[in-house]
Amino acid sequence: MILKKMVFPDYKNILIAVFLTITPAIALSSEAFSNSISDEEQSKGTELAQAVYDQASGEDASSRVVMLLSRKGKQPKQRILYSYAKDKGDAERWTLLRFIKPNDVARTGLLTKDYAGDDSDQWLYLPALDRVRRISSSRRGGRFVGSDYQYEDLTDREVNMDHHRIIGEEKVSGIKCTLLESTPVKKSNSIYSKRISCIHPKIFVPLRIDYYEGKKTKPIKQLKARKIKKIQGYWTIFDSTMYNLKTGHSTKLITTDIKYDQGIPDTLFSQRGLSDDSREQIFRPQGKTLKEYKR
Repeated sequence: MILKKMVFPDYKNILIAVFLTITPAIALSSEAFSNSISDEEQSKGTELAQAVYDQASGEDASSRVVMLLSRKGKQPKQRILYSYAKDKGDAERWTLLRFIKPNDVARTGLLTKDYAGDDSDQWLYLPALDRVRRISSSRRGGRFVGSDYQYEDLTDREVNMDHHRIIGEEKVSGIKCTLLESTPVKKSNSIYSKRISCIHPKIFVPLRIDYYEGKKTKPIKQLKARKIKKIQGYWTIFDSTMYNLKTGHSTKLITTDIKYDQGIPDTLFSQRGLSDDSREQIFRPQGKTLKEYKR
């Protein structure tokens, strides 16, 4: 999966910036938030969020991803998928996820189209029913194919959809990062009350994101990014894990191959393209023969 901006960040959330010890903070309403910080503080926070969001990620990209679903005391479940993304400009981004293994999820696909502002569309293709189903906004808090990602985590989140402020610094994997707190301008457009991202100060990639809900002072989920490399001139996260801190379940994503700027056509990101995986075969990254990831 193309995790670049902390969504799966969202690498624009992580898919904005997306992705422990943080001093607990009470989630604020947008009105309370705006009244509690200075214009200068909010300006610096917004500048950092924008720098993360604006990280170059190519006109399009495709990647092969291994997903590991883990629960304490049980063997991890492995899934293989391909991820395709296209930047349409003016805050419009399209993504397509396609599972190929195991057989019970093979050919299942998710198409997401994010537009400027709060608008986005999502469709799910279920091969067993051979039908494309639109995902309503009321279901954005649902889990995606049994993973620890909600459908909202797989959508783009623009900088102006949140209030941002810098709340300190912290070390992650030995790197001193800037802590960025992001609180929704409108409570209704997110299932989270706030996110705290730990941003690498030089490459502006989130190394960790904590997700909060309601008035809870401790995060309910945490996304950690590892193994960051520059590929074709773009910073790319090759290993990341989303932890559900309530259940102990986790979802690990390992990118085994990726290719940018192939000129992927718009037709791939359509309902017809979602239901016909033969259209995407030529755009799958064709690196060296890859062995299945083993822990």
